[in-house]
Amino acid sequence: MNSERKLFTSLVGVLLGFGILMVHSASITSRPSEVEEVFLSRHLVFVGIGVLAALAAGLIPGRFWGRLAPWLFWGSFLLLVMVLVPGVGSTVNGARRWFRYGSLSGQPSELMKITLPLFICALASHRRSVLATWIRGTLPVAFPLLLVVPVVMLEPDLGTALFLATTGAIALFVSGWPVRNFLLAALPAIPAVVIAVMHRPYQMQRISGFLETWADWTQAPYHLKQSLVTLGAGGIWGVGLGKGFQKLSFLPEANTDFVFAVIGEELGLLGALTVVGLWLAVYILGLRLLRPLERNTFSYNAAFVLLTQLVFQVALNVAVVTAMVPPKGIPHPLISYGGSNLVTSLLAVGVFLSLTRNSASDRATSAL
Repeated sequence: MNSERKLFTSLVGVLLGFGILMVHSASITSRPSEVEEVFLSRHLVFVGIGVLAALAAGLIPGRFWGRLAPWLFWGSFLLLVMVLVPGVGSTVNGARRWFRYGSLSGQPSELMKITLPLFICALASHRRSVLATWIRGTLPVAFPLLLVVPVVMLEPDLGTALFLATTGAIALFVSGWPVRNFLLAALPAIPAVVIAVMHRPYQMQRISGFLETWADWTQAPYHLKQSLVTLGAGGIWGVGLGKGFQKLSFLPEANTDFVFAVIGEELGLLGALTVVGLWLAVYILGLRLLRPLERNTFSYNAAFVLLTQLVFQVALNVAVVTAMVPPKGIPHPLISYGGSNLVTSLLAVGVFLSLTRNSASDRATSAL
C-alpha cells in the first residue's frame, strides 16, 4: 500500500472517528437519559457493519465489479420495488422508503448510490464503440436511470431521485455520452421535475421557505432558522465539544441531517472548515489514486463516480445546513448518525479502493 493510499484510508478513518464523537455529542437532549447511549451503541453497530462491508469490498479484485454490476443493480432494483409494496415496506410520514425489522431499518435507495453508477459505467464500457450513435448509444445505456428515478419518486423521495439522476448523469458524462444526449434528456426531465414539485404542496413549501430565508428572516422555516443560529452561536472557536446549547431539543435532526450545524456551534468556524478541509483532502487524494488507471475504462469511470458522488453528498449537506439550497433530508457521510447511508458510504469507499488498487496492479502485471 503506497503512502497516498495509506493517507486516504487514514483520513476516512479520522472522519469516521470524528463522526462517532459528534453523534454522541449531538444526541444529548435537554433531559439526559439512556437514549443518548442507545444512539451511540446503534451508531457503533452500523460503523462495524460498514467497516466489514468496506473490507470485504476492498478484497474483491477490481475487475470483478464490472461482472457483478448487472446482478447488483437488478438485485437492488428489486428491493426498490419491494419497498413500495404495502405490508412489506414501512410508511413513515406518508413516505414508504424503508424496510423495518424491530429497531433496525434499511433504505434500498441508498444502495442504488453504488449499484446504479457501477451498472451505467459497465454498460457504457461494453458499448463504447457505439456510444456516439443515436439509437444503440442512448436508451441501451441510459435505461437504468429511466427505471430507478421514477420508482424512487413514487416513494416519494424527490431529493434522492434527483441525487441519483445527477449521479447517473455524471457516470454517463465521464463514460463519454455525447453532450447532445444530455440536452435532449433535459427537455422532458425539467418539466417533469417542475410538475412533481408542484404536485406535492410540502415540496413547494420547502422551496418557498428557502426563498423566504433570504428575503425575510422572520418568515424562514423553523429548522433553517435553528440551523443558522446554531452555526452562528459557535463563532470562530466554538463553545466547546459537548457544550452546545441548540442541540438540546432546539435544532431538529441534530445528530443526522444537521450534525454539521452542531460542529459549527461546538467547534466553531475553525472546526467546520477543518471538516470541509478533510473532505477536500479525501477527494484530492482519491483523484491521485486514479492516476495509474487507464482513462475511459470501467474501473476509472466507476471509481471516479463513486468518489465524486460521496463528496457531492457532503457538499449538498453543508449547503442545506447553511441555507444555500432548499432543505432536503440528506445526511453527512461518515459523520451523521448511522444507518443505511453510513454503511453505503463505507461500502463505496471499499469499492473505490478495490477498483483503484486491483486495476493498477493488474495493469502492472500485464505489462511485465
